Formats: sequence, structure tokens, C-alpha cells
Amino acid sequence: MDQFKQISTFVEVAAKGSLSAAARAEGIAPAMIGRRLDALEERLGVKLLQRTTRKIALTNEGEAFLEDCQRILSDLENAETAVSERSAHASGHLLISAPAGFGRQHVAPLMPSFLTEHRDVTLTLNLNDRVVDLIGEGIDVAIRIASLSDSSLIGAKLADNKRIVVASPAYIKRHGKPRSVDDLQKHNCLAISGEGSQRGWSFRQGGKIVTVKVAGNMVCNDGQVLHDWALAGKGLAWRSMWEVGSEIEAGKLVTVLDEFAAPGNDIYAVFAQRRHLPLRIRVFVDFLRRAYAQPDYWRHG
Repeated sequence: MDQFKQISTFVEVAAKGSLSAAARAEGIAPAMIGRRLDALEERLGVKLLQRTTRKIALTNEGEAFLEDCQRILSDLENAETAVSERSAHASGHLLISAPAGFGRQHVAPLMPSFLTEHRDVTLTLNLNDRVVDLIGEGIDVAIRIASLSDSSLIGAKLADNKRIVVASPAYIKRHGKPRSVDDLQKHNCLAISGEGSQRGWSFRQGGKIVTVKVAGNMVCNDGQVLHDWALAGKGLAWRSMWEVGSEIEAGKLVTVLDEFAAPGNDIYAVFAQRRHLPLRIRVFVDFLRRAYAQPDYWRHG
């Protein structure tokens, strides 16, 4: 029980941003919160939080531990609620946000089946590539493909994801395969634009994550266009596996620089709160998780 209280306190402090705010939420003294965190760090043998009189900051170990703790607490609450709601069924309206490309390919096609399973649920699916304000816009659940940096949001992991460099066999035949990250300077790289400048491509090199600025004669702010250009043999593209898996399986695209691939930005469902999550949200998240876990889904989805 003490271990569970320490973990829940750690998550609450990370969400609130201070020991005093977490203490007020629980109705106890800040010193008690501090003792729980001290006991947790001592038991784990790692520093989870950098604490000053004004603010706290998560260490790298703390960020990784927070994600696991949020998932554990969310799963526990969902399990408890499921036991007490065996006879209940989901109902009401869902407002869902998802990235445009991913939503078109991997959310929208699944929605008819979801609504067949849950006939008293209706939904609105908004597709756009900006980071939505869940609270301000009344979003029930948002699909995000990223590392969760906003600790005030609760994330449920739906599936793994990684980004890879791909090209058509025709392009590779003409220009050869890059053998190192430095070789990208010799290739036409199909880059996505953002806020007026090209973003870099990330790789693992020498034990570190490095961001490489690439160049080419074609730039676009739409990922689907880059995908199409790569299929047409116009250059190398850095794309997510969810987007290009089926073309790789079919031989329409090939991967390069696989040994330098950086850890992927996984696929999450995120909410503004963990407690008292409506049943319609929980069944929606469970539905997506089951769908994405099907064998070969990402190669043929």
C-alpha cells in the first residue's frame, strides 16, 4: 500500500507541477508529499525529480517512470470501473481528434465497426495536424504520434511506431543506397516543411540521437505528398511505419539506414484527466488497441 501511495503521489506532483499543489489536492501537508517522494527515490535508487523552492522538473529517469506509472494507474482504475459496470454499456457522444494522415488511414476506416459494437455511441472525428487543446476545445480523446512531453495529459499507448528512411527500388537503382547518415548529403531528400523551414531527420549515431538537416529539390508541408513522391522515385523520404508498411511489404518501397533508426514516436490516445473516465472513451481506446494489435495490421492496414 505504501508503494502504491508513493507512485500515485509522484504522478500527482508531476501533473500539478509542485509539491504544494499536490498536497492541496490531497488535503495533506507538503512535507508528507516530500517524504513519500524521498521514500520512492530511495527505494528505486534513482532521482526522479529535481526540486527547488519554486518548481520541480522531471529527470530523464523520472520521465520514463512517469509514463509507466500513468499507464499502471489508468489500467487499475479502468479495471476497477469495469468490475463495477459489468451490466453498463457505453453511450453518449465522442469528440475525437487525430492527425490528418493517420486519421484517414487508421482511425476513420475503423469507426463503422466501433459503432456497430457500441450502438448507443455517436462520434465526431476531427482530422488536423495541429496539437489541439483538449480542455479548451472539449476534445474527449486525441490520437497523438509523439513522445508525451505534457505531463498534465494522460496517455494510453495504442501501438509502437518507428520512423524510417524509404525510397523506391527505381531510385535506389539509379542512385544507390546511403550507407551512413553522412551519405544523405549526396541524395535528394524529400523534406517536410514546417513554419517556413525544413525540419531535421533524427537518427541514433554513436550512442546519441542526432538531428540531421537534409536537402533536396522538393519540399512539402503534407506528408502524403512526400509519400507519393517517394513512390514515384523522386528521392528519399523519412516516414512513419504506419504510413509505409504496406508498400514495404509489397516491394514498392525499400528501407535504408535501418541500423541508424532512432527510437520511434509511439501512438497514443491522450485525455485531459485520468479519474472518472467515461465508459465511451475507455471502450474506444480498447477498440483501437485491439485493432492495432492484430497480426500484420501495420503491413496491410
